[in-house]
Amino acid sequence: MNLINDEKRTLLKIARSAIISELENKSFPSLSVQSEALERPSGVFVTLRIGDDLRGCIGYIEPLFPLARATQDVAVKAAMEDPRFMSVTIPEMDEIIIEISVLSPLSELQDVENIEIGKHGLVIDAGFRRGLLLPQVATEYHWDRKQFLKQISLKAGLTPDAWKQKGIKLFTFTVEKFDESEFDSLMEK
Repeated sequence: MNLINDEKRTLLKIARSAIISELENKSFPSLSVQSEALERPSGVFVTLRIGDDLRGCIGYIEPLFPLARATQDVAVKAAMEDPRFMSVTIPEMDEIIIEISVLSPLSELQDVENIEIGKHGLVIDAGFRRGLLLPQVATEYHWDRKQFLKQISLKAGLTPDAWKQKGIKLFTFTVEKFDESEFDSLMEK
């Protein structure tokens, strides 16, 4: 998508203000963006971290909503609805770093040898179960291609080798990833 820095900062501010508004039981600030890129529907994930520890991560795979609105929605979901964690608290917000991953359109994978670790994210679709892993996950855990395929199968609640089975579809995508630490001097927490 190639967002400019002002658009990235805007999305990070939207995410943070949406989480804080939710925590304070206030209405979301109105979204008024002056950017075609932020008004274009896009898949997006918001990841919350405290130091190196994951604190929440949720997103939309499909481009269901304009990017600014989708970011607002999934930021709150990452903070409040990630089933792996208790809801984020107001005191934690001073420590949380928000990371945003804007997804490219999905591309059906024909050959697993084409997966590039660190570049491609994966989606597995078994019809009744679906899972997604962002490209940075494979890099963070030092997975090779086979481990990445095993982990995407497990993420969807399938057997480790489900990715090999007939009828299972795999998709790749890339992301434009950025976080608040890249803009620390310009971001107000």
